[in-house]
Amino acid sequence: MKIDQITAVITGATGGIGRSFCQHLIEKGATIIMVGRDERALEDFQHELFIKMRVKPSQVHFYACDLLKNEDRQDLVKHIENFHCPVNTLINNAGDNEFGLLENVTDQRMDTIMRLNTIIPMSLSRALIPHFSQQDQAQIINIGSTFGSIGYPGYSVYCSSKFALRGFSEALRRELADGVIAVKYLSPRSTQTSLNSDNVLAMNKELNVAMDSTYVVACQLINLLQGRRHELFIGWPEKFFGKLNQIFPSLVGKSIIKQLPVIRHYAQLS
Repeated sequence: MKIDQITAVITGATGGIGRSFCQHLIEKGATIIMVGRDERALEDFQHELFIKMRVKPSQVHFYACDLLKNEDRQDLVKHIENFHCPVNTLINNAGDNEFGLLENVTDQRMDTIMRLNTIIPMSLSRALIPHFSQQDQAQIINIGSTFGSIGYPGYSVYCSSKFALRGFSEALRRELADGVIAVKYLSPRSTQTSLNSDNVLAMNKELNVAMDSTYVVACQLINLLQGRRHELFIGWPEKFFGKLNQIFPSLVGKSIIKQLPVIRHYAQLS
């Protein structure tokens, strides 16, 4: 799908990756609806885009809602269905994360992470299938993670949510394969965003973990949107280890377990 033919809903639009997604899409001619909880932040970002990028006002819209609330999600879907031009792309980017040992993660945090990272993308995708089926072309893009392919200590809940999202993307892609909706999965590796605490940054530095800029991730999103691939994994050697983990998980496990003392040290500081 050509980018200038896209009208996209982007959840988590004011976060680090979300902001870069928005900037790249409108720069290439797409129309976007930015979704987030903070209306003031959305309005400020819209104004920033108008000033810095000099885009047409008709290109950038926003909708404030709390995706964790069922009524807010239902209202968002109605807004999309009644939008002045047909919406044909959903980018499930909103997410949450917590670095720490499982024994220290509360039930509330587990519930929030699983709902925001997995259940809500499933819910929004389901709700928009009837609308997307009426378009000439449509896409659902789920933003996953390297940790959706590799189970990593300190991220057990986050890994679970992204493993599930990857499985959902694969299953829904096959379920909708005879229609107009393409379901795609983008898997960034560690990225420079505010979701990373100081402990995570220090751990990544000690373990020599590469971190991409949000610009790199957004460029790959554009490639995924306009290409024929259904999955795109970012970063080397991360994407190699993701594939290796499917075939020889014990080899990857041995490598990661060697890092465990360092991981445990920083996890206990969280």
